[in-house]
Amino acid sequence: MHRRRVWPAWARPSDITDLLRLSGPIAVSRAATMLMGLTDVIVLGQNAPSELPYVLNSWLPIGVSLGLTMGLLLGVSVLTAELAGVGKASETGRIFRRGIWFSLWFGALLTAAIVLFVGPMFRALGFDDAVASGTTSVSKILALGLIGHMLTHVAGSYLEALRRPLVVTCMMYFGVLVNLIIDLAVVAGWWGMPQLGADGVAIATTGTRWFLVLLFLLAVWRFTPAFRPSPQAPPDEYGRQFSVGYGMAVSNVAEWGGFNFTFVVATWISTAATTIYGMAVHVIGFCFMAFLGLGTATSVRVAEAYGRKNSEQVKEASRLGVVACGLLGLILGALVWFFQAPLATLLVRSDAEVADVAIRPELIPVIGFTAFVIVFDGLQNVASMALRAQNVIWPPTFIHMGSYFLIMIPGTWYFGLVQGQGAMGMMFGVLVASVVAGVLQTLLLERKAARRLKPARRPRHSAV
Repeated sequence: MHRRRVWPAWARPSDITDLLRLSGPIAVSRAATMLMGLTDVIVLGQNAPSELPYVLNSWLPIGVSLGLTMGLLLGVSVLTAELAGVGKASETGRIFRRGIWFSLWFGALLTAAIVLFVGPMFRALGFDDAVASGTTSVSKILALGLIGHMLTHVAGSYLEALRRPLVVTCMMYFGVLVNLIIDLAVVAGWWGMPQLGADGVAIATTGTRWFLVLLFLLAVWRFTPAFRPSPQAPPDEYGRQFSVGYGMAVSNVAEWGGFNFTFVVATWISTAATTIYGMAVHVIGFCFMAFLGLGTATSVRVAEAYGRKNSEQVKEASRLGVVACGLLGLILGALVWFFQAPLATLLVRSDAEVADVAIRPELIPVIGFTAFVIVFDGLQNVASMALRAQNVIWPPTFIHMGSYFLIMIPGTWYFGLVQGQGAMGMMFGVLVASVVAGVLQTLLLERKAARRLKPARRPRHSAV
């Protein structure tokens, strides 16, 4: 007799161990990026909370630019993982170098566009003079670090695809420390430095990003074949490297642009609503880094199986990522719910007021509500990354566009502004969009997983 298997195929201990070994360092590394932003919010919230809307609104042009470029650079990770999965890691240098050159020229174009047009854009959105001026100044300083962010993303993705995530993690947390030191100097005014408020936050972010560029390029040179000669590429490789990320680029513009535009909606309500809503979104963003790590690890495992043309492994890697995401989301959501008051205290001092509104009492329930958003926000990310790792590009993109442009922006406007529910109403609009995106991406993944890889048919035996 054969023993009946208790666990499904995707839940093999070896696969779970591999996912955790890869996703853990990546998640910790990704959290460092958000930790820099969270550090900015904490230091600014303790010293000049009224200037937080300048930083939040500046991420509309900066976030959309980063989302676009990170999507277009997805091929660095996917193609590197595919080659490594079939024993050709030594040939991946050409993939990395294409990503670097693209970052330099495309990043320069985006930087120039932001510097030239960001001022008129914020005035056209109807901001008052103080908010428009402050946001424009922050945006221009952040734009100077855009190329640096792209270069570190290319190098980090390349190192992770070659299973060097711990190297990335160590460097990113060193960057967190550097960012904090600069924040304390030019935002909090330590060591006799001037208190520059929101501009100081932008200076810390940009300075840290260029410092990390040097560290990442040294690590790539030391640990990978990135700067060694590579064999001639297949004819379609160049096109594939960038086409695999088209869908994610559009999705990122929809998701990041949608989220960042909600800060504009919040500013139409009041600067107090922007401050409260923005702080709560940073809690979601910090948790999202864990899902981004899990999604990246899942996409690497799916891409490796896809490169081997193994349809069963593609399905199993996809399903394991989704189940792990659901469990992680429940844990993180519970933690945020139970610690909503301490989190609010961390983000803003107890006596802080913006536009005559006490911030901390209003912030606590909004942070608690984000616990429900966190689960579905993570689910949509992991499922969509698993889809793109097997070249399912546009369906997840259309889901993102519909969820974040057609549902989230109108939802936050209606519940927050029209219904007068402020930051809590806006967060309800975010929840509705996240539920739609999470459920639809997961259903699509289950339907489409490994659809292009046909398992070999068993030979038919004719009856005698």
